Amino acid sequence: MKGKKRVEELTPMFQNLKLGTKLNLILVLIFIATIASCNLILSYILEIKVEQEVAGKAFLAMETMNSVRNYTSTQIQPELLYRLEIDRAFLPETVPAYSAREVFEDLRRNADYQDFSYKEATLNPTSLRDKADEFEAAMIQKFRQNENVKELAGFRTVSNQNFYYVARPLAVNKSSCLQCHSTPEKAPQSLINTYGSQNGFNWQLNEIVTSQMVSVPANRVFATANSLRSTIMSIITLFFLLAIASINAFMRLAIVKPIQKMSLLSTGVSKGNLNTEFTHENNDEIGILAKALNRMKVSLQMALQMIEEEQNSQK
Repeated sequence: MKGKKRVEELTPMFQNLKLGTKLNLILVLIFIATIASCNLILSYILEIKVEQEVAGKAFLAMETMNSVRNYTSTQIQPELLYRLEIDRAFLPETVPAYSAREVFEDLRRNADYQDFSYKEATLNPTSLRDKADEFEAAMIQKFRQNENVKELAGFRTVSNQNFYYVARPLAVNKSSCLQCHSTPEKAPQSLINTYGSQNGFNWQLNEIVTSQMVSVPANRVFATANSLRSTIMSIITLFFLLAIASINAFMRLAIVKPIQKMSLLSTGVSKGNLNTEFTHENNDEIGILAKALNRMKVSLQMALQMIEEEQNSQK
């Protein structure tokens, strides 16, 4: 009821406005509704688009790290394998995960990747820096429970900071991995000396033990999306304002001014001035109205002339 009463109060105000003011009011309302709708739609679309771009970079980085892992296990590890038995300290350079992480740290010198981080989150790692937290452990379980899940992506919070992550499962797909991860008795003595015999053992061939993850601060994703949205919204706003200005100019020249001239003609005719005439070259609705007004003026002039002649004949 209140809304209906409010509309009833506004109706007379709207009816008393000039035609140009009414049009501008309608255009402003359309403009506000369009900008608000575009803003919401663009926010959704651009965030998805930026997430896809970030994910694309992350997966490219993962593929690169997998190449590093493969190179380490096939080229580096065989050359240094003998030193694992004779050296007292373990050589981490022989571990694919170590090489991948070190190479990624070097990759972060590139401005495009400086905000990215890489981790091979593992349920039972040899090095505790690779230990999976609760969130990462749950992700590994998802990969284990459903072999059709090849990748995961989303947002997570770490130390009150939001991150966008992409993850893929890593399985023990080479028997050479079990040289260090089957049992403490079979592991190189240098590994035991460096890391102890409590962590990183009892792995099984083809078992998913790791989630390969690349993360980036969520504010980078949102900042990029917001920047694109602001640019697009600025362009839309500019074109909309130009459209409003063009419509106003057209309305003033093609509608308002001709109507004002016809109004003056009508006022003059009502005061007895029948010598004025309004011409409009276009054959649009305004032109048709102008011709009708001129015909009315001629008809009125003829009627007055007939009345005057009749009056003269009666004298």
